[in-house]
Formats: sequence, structure tokens, C-alpha cells
Amino acid sequence: MKKRRNHDAGFKARVALEAVKGERTVSELATAYEVHPTMIHQWKKALLDGAADIFERGGKTAPVVDEDTVRSLHAKIGELAVANVFCPEGSSLGSASEARDDCEEPSQPVGRGAMPPAVDLAIIVLL
Repeated sequence: MKKRRNHDAGFKARVALEAVKGERTVSELATAYEVHPTMIHQWKKALLDGAADIFERGGKTAPVVDEDTVRSLHAKIGELAVANVFCPEGSSLGSASEARDDCEEPSQPVGRGAMPPAVDLAIIVLL
């Protein structure tokens, strides 16, 4: 008994296109590519059924956005932006908490008006 093989999408498409062309019979293709004729029929059917989807208007659907992931990423952006304000040369040290430990305290008190717009936006997003 032969070992079960997994064929990649490119191989399936190539074989299915040859089957659609009709230059050789399915039996000849099966012998040439060493696959079962039933598989070629299935790939050909899938190709013909899915061909109309290529020409649909609107293109691909928008990816689904997970709100929890967005919130955690916004929080991380805010944390890193604040760390960069207080210690811009320490940003290559690793995480933001490590960078904060190695930084000196700012010489002037930092008010809300002194923060760069990116940090101000990050604070608003976090609130």
C-alpha cells in the first residue's frame, strides 16, 4: 500500500487546469502525475466551482478584528511611547519596564501639555 501524499495547492491547480484544457484524458494525467483519477476529477470540479469567485466585485472580505487584541496592542503602544519620552536612548534595552528602570528621572516636571501628540493620543485611548 502506498503512503498517503499531501499535494500543495499549486500542484492541484496545475493538474486541474490540464484536465480542464482537455488535451489529455484524465487517465493519462493520472498516470503522468501519479495520482488517482478521482482526485483529478475532484480538483477539476473545485476549480470550476471556485472560478466565479475570482471575478466577484468587492474583492476579499475585510479581516475580522478582535477588540481585546486591539485594546492590548494600544496599551502596549502607549507604554512604549511613554518609555521613549522619558528614555529615548534606552529603547534598545528590551521591554519598556527594563528601559524605565535604567532611565534617569526627568529634570523638569512633565505636564500634559509637554507630552508629544502620540503619547497624548495613547493616554486618551487608554482612558
